[in-house]
Amino acid sequence: MKQLSRYALGEEFSAQVGDDGTWSAEIDPSWWGWSGPHGGVIAALAVHVAGQTAPDATVRALDLRFVGRPDDGELVLTPTVTPVGRSTRVVDVVVGQQGRAIATASITMGRVEPSAATDIVDIGSDVVPRPEDCAPFMIPPEIVPMGGHLDLRPVDGPLPLTGAAEPRMRAWITTLRPMTVDAAYLALLADCLPPALFPTLTAPVAVPTVSLSMHVAAPPENSSPAPILVQTHNISTSGGWSVDDTTLRDERGRLLAAARQSRRVVGWTDR
Repeated sequence: MKQLSRYALGEEFSAQVGDDGTWSAEIDPSWWGWSGPHGGVIAALAVHVAGQTAPDATVRALDLRFVGRPDDGELVLTPTVTPVGRSTRVVDVVVGQQGRAIATASITMGRVEPSAATDIVDIGSDVVPRPEDCAPFMIPPEIVPMGGHLDLRPVDGPLPLTGAAEPRMRAWITTLRPMTVDAAYLALLADCLPPALFPTLTAPVAVPTVSLSMHVAAPPENSSPAPILVQTHNISTSGGWSVDDTTLRDERGRLLAAARQSRRVVGWTDR
């Protein structure tokens, strides 16, 4: 998993800005999820556009809602910046496709102060194997195409569709094409593990994301491509809805971001 070069996420999806400040991007079918463009890619593109639109601030939080079903074709991302005080910015991004909105995102950005002795830093106490000591696991690209873009190495816990008792997964993840580790990249990885409900099942069900939030705990100390420890845990599934909590940590256990997703459970089958 050693990576020596970096590649911007925006380049992977041909993100470019027009003269009017509106962005366009393409999600290749190899980056699709179950039945359409991967939700994590859409979230990552919204964060990328926000960061480029307000370059004087740093991404601190993302709140994204899907309001339509993404499909094949160019994405159009329209950002609007609202200043809040002297150093905070809220960038609202409407993601459209074929003349209709498919997602809306609100990205909170602000100035990051220098480190201080009073900082509270979450560094995990778990001792986990290093990425190179973990065996790779492939999400079948014939089922979920974007799995072919990932180097995913489970650390512990159950695997998807094994009928396990625990609704959780933890793995080192990096993209096969090295990308800069920034807030957009973290938004992508926050949605790269299967729904945390999946280890308790023996057959897949559709569990589409309705909303995704992510809070940046600490900006990455180094933006060079590197494996990220992603852990997801299902905290609730009932009434046709499912909620997952996800953490993303660097190789020394430092918490980079925490995310939460609300999902619809469609076509439920017996576990």
